[in-house]
Amino acid sequence: MTARLADIAAQAGVSEATVSRVLNGKPGVAATTRQSVLAALDVLGYERPVRLRSRSAGLVGLITPELENPIFPALAQVIGQALTRQGYTPVLATQTPGGSTEDELTEMLVDRGVSGIIFVSGLHADTTADMERYEQLRAQGVPFVLVDGFSPKVRAPFISPDDRAAMSLAVTHLVSLGHTDIGLALGPKRFVPVQRKIEGFVQAVREQLGLRDEEIHDRLVQHSLYTLEGGQAAATALLDRGCTAVVCASDMMALGAIRAARQRGLEVPDDISVVGFDDSPLIAFTDPPLTTVRKPVTAMGQAAVNTLLEEIAGTPTPQSEFVFMPELVVRGSTASAPKGSRP
Repeated sequence: MTARLADIAAQAGVSEATVSRVLNGKPGVAATTRQSVLAALDVLGYERPVRLRSRSAGLVGLITPELENPIFPALAQVIGQALTRQGYTPVLATQTPGGSTEDELTEMLVDRGVSGIIFVSGLHADTTADMERYEQLRAQGVPFVLVDGFSPKVRAPFISPDDRAAMSLAVTHLVSLGHTDIGLALGPKRFVPVQRKIEGFVQAVREQLGLRDEEIHDRLVQHSLYTLEGGQAAATALLDRGCTAVVCASDMMALGAIRAARQRGLEVPDDISVVGFDDSPLIAFTDPPLTTVRKPVTAMGQAAVNTLLEEIAGTPTPQSEFVFMPELVVRGSTASAPKGSRP
């Protein structure tokens, strides 16, 4: 084995230690160096280990949590088009309730020899998940990029919207309309984007309305599910606490909030204002057209592809987070606070 390592190292122009790292799937080897070692194996007539068999240069995996929320198909379309323009074929792998897990989808894509993987709103966004799975993927030599979520434990590039700034935009807009009782409806607390939205919301309400952090957390923040029904349940709870405006962490939740208001005989925006997040396709055509904070989907999708292709080419980005600014899109679901509400 020593002579074999020496032969491969000499052929590839690298150290025997580097050859060993490549053969054992260890991290810390540049993609170009890894390719040199694999080429040396081929030239010398050695059979590549199964996990190191040549990857299909044309396939890139894209793993999304589900497609019911229209923001995920929108992001998948941007990423797919950007990959196609660069000569790659996107392979969309979607999680469904009771279906394949993220780990199973990852294994399937790796088995098919993808050149890299883009994860959207995956386990990297869940603070309770084990991040070791991503280190194991890196050890297999598979480049990847993580969208919507962050963990300091994972050595990879991250692509995120500025969730804190998004909440500041929404609160500032509602305060300018005279609202003083503003609620926040969002998903489970374990997710990084949820935690960041809470931070941005609490800071904005504290600074602009002078409320104490404890009151904001106890009375104005309501966790639920990222669904229409979840938004309806959260908004119902916030309406019970006297809120005249609700900021939602997704457009789907915002549509649920509008439904909750109507079930009480309230008019949107005359009696209650609702703000969404994402600016999903068709959301401008709801009744009323939804005021929302637009996630920079096009810029984020293109950045994810560009970053991944750099990783594939052997010029990896050090662990860093690329944060993109959202923008407020004012439509018909927000208006001045109703007369008689708390000043």
